[in-house]
Amino acid sequence: MAEPMGPVLVVIPTYNERDNLGPIVGRLHAAVPTADVLVVDDASPDGTGELADEMAAADPRIRVLHRTEKAGLGAAYLAGFGVALQGEHQVVVEMDADGSHAPEDLPALLAALSDADLVLGSRYVEGGEVRNWPAHRQWLSRGGNLYSRLALGVGIRDITGGYRAFRRQVLEELDLGEVASQGYCFQVDMAWRAVQAGFRVREVPITFVERERGTSKMSGAIVGEALWQVTRWGFAHRFRRLRRDQPVTEDRAGA
Repeated sequence: MAEPMGPVLVVIPTYNERDNLGPIVGRLHAAVPTADVLVVDDASPDGTGELADEMAAADPRIRVLHRTEKAGLGAAYLAGFGVALQGEHQVVVEMDADGSHAPEDLPALLAALSDADLVLGSRYVEGGEVRNWPAHRQWLSRGGNLYSRLALGVGIRDITGGYRAFRRQVLEELDLGEVASQGYCFQVDMAWRAVQAGFRVREVPITFVERERGTSKMSGAIVGEALWQVTRWGFAHRFRRLRRDQPVTEDRAGA
């Protein structure tokens, strides 16, 4: 498959994903053979980093970034973005290592960049689907997305999803040094910043499948951070709009 936007780098953060990494990268290269892969491993004790090194030694399309501790999803992606911006890749993709993001959906995300700057793989637009999630996880995800949509005043239906493709320009122009959020709050943060900066954001349907091997990294702390941050961003946005929309009085206008 030819990528009209230029070279593609898929950033895959890992922590204890040894059983999942090989199959997901194999499927990725079957779907998009020309894509490069950057595995960002947070010192996985199960040997994921060592496996990634072996894969990189056998395939020039694969690189590995080793980090010294488990510092969270957001920090891992930001480190991967930094590597991407040092090279010539024109498209940077976020993809989970656990198999929940089907590599077979990646061609559709890349194609959608023809008229977008950031493409979100969406579970909650027409054609999107979630498989094998218990009811409480579905309600948590849908509720978080609804709350984010209302609080921020955006039309994105799956702003918490982590399967997405950025044009290089988006990462170059956003101030990534200001991004400190983690978990799925990081995903809300990046999409919100892109919207605020005026970039074109588009959603395409994906099929999300719950992991079959390993343990989910979701926790109550991650959910709590997201609710607090989204609430704060929403209030700040509305306050700025109120100030901007206030009429200018004679005193404020001056002579």
